[in-house]
Amino acid sequence: MSGINKVILVGHLGKDPEVRHLDGGVTVASFPLATSETFNKDGKRVEQTEWHNIVLWRGLAEVASKYLQKGKLVYIEGKLRTRSFEDREKVKKYVTEVVAENFTILGRKSDFETNSTPVVATHSTPKHDDEFTNRGDLSGDLPFLFA
Repeated sequence: MSGINKVILVGHLGKDPEVRHLDGGVTVASFPLATSETFNKDGKRVEQTEWHNIVLWRGLAEVASKYLQKGKLVYIEGKLRTRSFEDREKVKKYVTEVVAENFTILGRKSDFETNSTPVVATHSTPKHDDEFTNRGDLSGDLPFLFA
């Protein structure tokens, strides 16, 4: 039996998505996402915030760059990926990221300038790390669906 690697987060963007265009025209976007929880400790209410590194690829990255901004509340589904790299001093470092497979912008109607319907963006899970394809029938220029 294979394992399950599934992440579901609801949080606020810590900054605008950083968009890069790689060789071959592949687009990647990344941003930090804050999730908070509150609990009682010694009779006092305590808030604890966790920061998550979110990465989006191809069409999903394009949609994120157009619709997501710092402070927006989003629902994100994806999977955890850990990668390694060498820093300037040639020390091997590791970073764990959430590779988003879809997201939905949450919030009040007033949060959407011209559209009161939440944006739902989806992207299929790659069969291999370097193979990314869109899910579903996308008959148009924009790789997302309106709910």
